[in-house]
Order: sequence, then C-alpha cells, then structure tokens
Amino acid sequence: MIFIVVKFPVKPKFADEWIERTASFTEATLAEEGNKFFEWSRSVKDPNEFVLVEAFENNAAEAHVTSKHFAQAMETMRPMLRETPRIISRVIEGEGWDAMGELQID
Repeated sequence: MIFIVVKFPVKPKFADEWIERTASFTEATLAEEGNKFFEWSRSVKDPNEFVLVEAFENNAAEAHVTSKHFAQAMETMRPMLRETPRIISRVIEGEGWDAMGELQID
C-alpha cells in the first residue's frame, strides 16, 4: 500500500476553518476506489499545523493526484498555507492498520 503523511502549515487566521474548508476534498477522497483511509489531525505542538495520514492501494494513488477534486483542493488550500507542506510518501507492506502489540486491550 502507499502510505502518506503530509504536514500542512496553515496561516493562523484559517486554522479554525481548515477542516471545514477541506471537507469536500476529504469526502471525495474517501469515496475514491482504492482509498484505505484519509484522516486529519491537528498538531499538539503547533495548533496552526494539520497532519494528514492517508493510504491507497498501490494502483490508486495516480488516480487520486490527477482527480478534479485534488486539483480543486490544491487551489483551495494554497492561500491558506504559510509555507509548502512537507510529505512522507512510501510504499509499505500491509493492507491497513494492525493492532499494537505493546498495548493489547482485552
């Protein structure tokens, strides 16, 4: 699977609106064939930074980045960002989330 983490440094005046303004992108991506998950979190270190954790089947990433909703989202996000987002994108083994071995709950 393709596992991606992106950090979005948002201008402070847009931080409280970020999730709402990116909601249509999130919904469209979750509906894509081959999407495994697409989850936003707000950084505890910087409240003006949002972290996106996403994954796709190996053959689905190209369709995602060439989609109409992806292009629209890039234009929607651009004026709200204070700098270029940082990304880690890797092909990894597995099909999704596994149970954490060090903290099992019965």
